[in-house]
Parts: sequence; C-alpha cells; structure tokens
Amino acid sequence: MNAFGGSDAPRHTSCVNQPNDEVSLRQSSMWARVGTSEVDVLIIGGGINGAGIARDAAARGLRVLLCEQNDLAFGTSSRSSKLVHGGLRYLEQGELGLVFESVSERGTLMKLAPHLVTPLGFLVPIYKGRKPGLATIRAGILLYEGLSLFRSPKPARSLSPAQAAEAAPGLSTKNLRGAPLYYDCATDDARLTLESAIDAAARGAIISSWTRVEKLHAGAGGLVRGATVRNVLTNETREVKCSIVVNATGPWTDRTLSMAAPGPRWLRPTKGVHLVVPREKLPMEHCVACFHPKDNRYLFVIPWGDHTYVGTTDTDYDGKAEEVCASHDDVRYLLACVHHYFPERQIDESDVVSTWAGLRPLIDPGDDVSESKVSREERIEASSDGIVTVAGGKLTTYRAMASDVVDAALEQLALRGAARTDLRDPKTEHAPLPGGVSFPEGGLRALVATLTREAGGALSEATVQLLASTYGTQASRVIAIALSSPALAAPLSPGRPEIVAQVDYAIEHELAATLCDVEVRRTQLFFRAADQGLSAIPAIAARFVAKLGWSEEIVARESARYEAEVALSRRWRSEG
Repeated sequence: MNAFGGSDAPRHTSCVNQPNDEVSLRQSSMWARVGTSEVDVLIIGGGINGAGIARDAAARGLRVLLCEQNDLAFGTSSRSSKLVHGGLRYLEQGELGLVFESVSERGTLMKLAPHLVTPLGFLVPIYKGRKPGLATIRAGILLYEGLSLFRSPKPARSLSPAQAAEAAPGLSTKNLRGAPLYYDCATDDARLTLESAIDAAARGAIISSWTRVEKLHAGAGGLVRGATVRNVLTNETREVKCSIVVNATGPWTDRTLSMAAPGPRWLRPTKGVHLVVPREKLPMEHCVACFHPKDNRYLFVIPWGDHTYVGTTDTDYDGKAEEVCASHDDVRYLLACVHHYFPERQIDESDVVSTWAGLRPLIDPGDDVSESKVSREERIEASSDGIVTVAGGKLTTYRAMASDVVDAALEQLALRGAARTDLRDPKTEHAPLPGGVSFPEGGLRALVATLTREAGGALSEATVQLLASTYGTQASRVIAIALSSPALAAPLSPGRPEIVAQVDYAIEHELAATLCDVEVRRTQLFFRAADQGLSAIPAIAARFVAKLGWSEEIVARESARYEAEVALSRRWRSEG
C-alpha cells in the first residue's frame, strides 16, 4: 500500500477507487499523508462543496487532497437553515432551472442519506389583506410539485385555520384564510458535509482539516501546480504538488483567488442568522413559513427535536468571515416575526438558548439588487492561473455541483495536454453515504428497533433515537464503544441524550481534533444544551487526553477556544 491508501500501481489506474473502511480517520493520520506524493487535485475548502468535490473526484479514480483551515463544515456548511429543498420562493424570481435541479437532488439525497435527509412539512399561513394571497401560494405549490414531477416526500394539501392552529400551537388565527402545506426535507448540514468527506476518504482521498494553504506555487506557463500548507494545530508546514487546484472556499473565495493573482471580486456575501428556543416555548408539527411584518421577507420557524429554531436574516456583510455573529438587531428582527405569528407564545430574549450566523457566498450581480434577490445559482470558472473556482449554489445541489466542478477541472487538464481517459463515471447519485449503507427498508423506525436491541438497555430511548438519526447504520459502532465501559455510556451534559462514546468515535472516525469540532459539529451541544455545552468541557477534554495525550496546556487552550465560540454566539446580549 502507498501513502494514499491504494496499491503501488501506476499513477493512472483504470478503475474507480472503492470505499475502504480501514482508512484511519484521525486528523493527525490524514496530516501525516499530506505532501508524501503528488496528487491530481488539490481542493482548498472543506465545506459541503469541497467535500462533495473530493468524493466525486476520488470516486472517479483521481488522487485527491482536501485542505481545510479549520474543521470540516466550519463556515457556511454548518450555519445554514439546515434544509434540503427546492426553494419555493425562487419561483417568484423565475429561477425554474434552479428549482427543478434542487427538487431532483432532494430525491437523490433522501436515498443516499435517509438518516440525515428527512421529510419536513412546510405550512404557509395566509392572512386576509396580506400578500401573497392564498390563490398565489396554491398556484406556486402546484408548479413546485410539477417541477418535482409530483415526487415530493409527501403530497401537498391545504389546512383550514383550525387545522393550522393545531399543527402550530399558538399560531394567530385572526383573519387567517387557510394554510397550504407542502413537503421538503430537513437535514444536518454539518454531518452531510462530514459524511461526504468520510466517503471521499474511504475512496482514497486525503481529507486534512486544520490545514491552511499559506501560499500557491506557479509552474510552467504560470499555472498553479502546488502549495505550501501549514498544520494550524502543530504549526508544521509541508509542500504539496498537484496537477490542478480547485478553490471551494465559500466566503473566503476572493481571498483565496487573490493568493495567486489580483483580480475582480466574485462575491457579495450576505449574513444569515438563526436563533434557537426550547420546543415547549414554541412547539409545532411542521415548519411554518412566515412573511416578516416589517419587510415581507420569507422566514422559517422550524421544529428541531426538543428545540425550535427561527431564521434567517439576509443582510450584506463586509466584516471578517471568521467573526460573523448575531447582533441584537438580528435577534429582535427574528423575534418580531415570532411575536407577529405567535402572539400567545410570549417568547422573549431570555428564551433564546443559542444563535448561529453564517455567510452566503453569493455571486455579486454587479448591480443594485436587494440581498434576498441575489441569485443562488453557482459559478464555476477557471482563471488564467489554472485554478478552478466554484462559488454560490445551494446546499441541496452540492452533489450535482461537485460533478460539474470535477468535469471543469478535467477540461482544464485536457487543455494543457494532460487529458485523462482512464477515469470512470463516479455514480455518486447511487452510492449511499456511510450512514445510509444497508439502511433498513423500514426506515429510521426499523433502525431504532435494531439499535435498541443492540444496546440491551444500557442506553436511554432518547440516546438510541439520537444515535440513529445522527449516524444512521454507523450508530452500531458508537453503541459498541458505549457498551465497552459504563463511563462511555454516560451523558455528556445533564438531561441530554449525547454520550461520552460519541467523543471517542468523533476522534477516531470523524477527524475531530478540538473541543469545538465535537461540541459544535459532531454533537451539536453548542446549539442544544441549556449552557451551550460549557459544562461538558471537562468530560470531552478528558477523552482527548486519553485518546491523543493532550497536555494541560492544550486542554486550557482548547477550552478557551470553545468558550470564545460560545461568547461569540452570545455577543448580541451585550448590545441590548
């Protein structure tokens, strides 16, 4: 075996890389492989686009290195509205092609990741005297259903005012004319990214998180053919050689492009903020689509297990991408919408458990267009230095977009006289993500029943449910860890279903290297625990000490890093 997890056969193999469950998925193990051999494709950026591109390229048989300067999904890909949807509102903007592609990909993702992409009803309450009217929304939903070839997760229907109030307790019924109900899907955006990256690694890709590209190196003809990269955690640097570079850095797109050569900016980033409240404060059966009373902007109130979240804002942003956070004005804006639609719930700022804010890497249209009307279409383009850049797009269409990016990269290689004829169709639309492999026909309910038997009473019902919806069929591996020691079956936070075994699994099998990685993107304690996971720091740090030999200095550093992340989420409170 060579350093890339394959045989020592000639570089251009004739078959697609096959998944390999034996690949080490410790962050340090991946870093150890960086720079040991030249790769075909260097991908900069470990969000959903970068992970999808790595998966597609590795499945074709290309040698792949992905470098992410933080954790996978650190940026936009863990800060979205967590929806896999066509986008009903895009019909108003005439983006029929985007909607058609999105609803098609929605069906594909439901098959590839049935544990992560699950049906969610969208209730649209319509009030007398307000636009859009009931007839307009019904017509829009009919067109939406038609674009999906009437293959939505569940059939659309209309609810009476009484039925709507039952589905969304506390919903204002004054002048309520009715509430059309249609179906899209909810997802865990960070885990969708993570599982795509894990699948890429199983196919031979090197997925190196906490690895920053410091400098790009040009070769013959001014084409970028390599980079200097640095391990952010150890400060070690290495040189990487590649045939082509793909820039998939989302909000950092313009910064990455400027590393090679100055040029016009691509992006008009906009900030999207969400807030989380306990479910008992705002319980509902479906997502409620709202039109903000101030500016008629489309917002969602979304059920999320034992919580509900509200979002999103859409405002231009020109600050540092690393420091994006909710402001007091953002929170008040979202709560104003909740108060308008749910006047009886009496939700106030003290009910907010957590917030998150992310940047949409939208393509700058170059004219005077409001934030909400900037297109969500992607842009894929090769610059004169040979870098293939992708920006814009939607979470929902990431798999199809990744295929287009790899096609573009291969076209660039062909233009340089390095055409590849030894690659095959990656068929990513048919290969399930790790948690979707061998998924039972009975769905999540059948999986939970199987996992309950495996747990043998050692884990609570809530924990088994959590593991099933988080890991899919891979949950058996987490349960095996939990059963190896009572301490590993213990909860991470009082009253919460997350357990210590998840930390061990995250370190060994999910590239987790910091407390933030575990609390924010592997377990979501950051969003869901009443104290945002601060009390879980000692238990999680203890597992890093046991597994990776963290020193007291590292524990203190990483604890401070996580506390700073929580403080950023709460900064809006100091502005009140």
